[in-house]
Amino acid sequence: MKLYHHPLSGHAHRARLFLSLVGAPHELVEVDLKAGEHRTPAFRAMNPFGQVPVLDDDGVIVSDSNAILVYVAKRLGRSDWLPEDPQGAAAVQRWLSVAAGELAYGPAAARLITVFGATFNPEEVIARAHTLLARLEAHLDGRDWLAAERPTIADVALYSYLARAPEGNVDLSSYANVEAFLRRVESLPGFVPLAKTPAGLTAAG
Repeated sequence: MKLYHHPLSGHAHRARLFLSLVGAPHELVEVDLKAGEHRTPAFRAMNPFGQVPVLDDDGVIVSDSNAILVYVAKRLGRSDWLPEDPQGAAAVQRWLSVAAGELAYGPAAARLITVFGATFNPEEVIARAHTLLARLEAHLDGRDWLAAERPTIADVALYSYLARAPEGNVDLSSYANVEAFLRRVESLPGFVPLAKTPAGLTAAG
């Protein structure tokens, strides 16, 4: 498997993290976003949206980070990470939708401002981030994982942007359950971190 990624992309890290957690052999191919490699005809042939990550599994092309999580889990028969039963599958899908919605428009958008220079309204996206964090804090009260009694791709989908939320000026210090959840993910065998940047609350000073 080849994973086309960028080291600072939380979406790309989501896919890389899961490949590592399940021990799937893969080659990392860095896409130079500053140089516009994601806009070249060759890359857009793989993903017309011009976004990382993209997975190439011996000619089978899968784009979108959440789709890659589902594909890899199914491809490797890892029902421990993606339940087959209707209730379990629905519970995971619920959080994949949060990852593509509330997470993307909250913590991820806040980080895009400070790390990539995006033009979102900081107050608006930071407020959204705290709304999501409050809901996660309540959901994680008395439980270790988001969708099941064991880690699933739901946890992988939310980890990256939650862990680096402070880079977008989103303070996690009031969310003990969320911070404990992040440490649990980081203690999983095969964990690989998302590269840190000196942005937002993590800026040296």
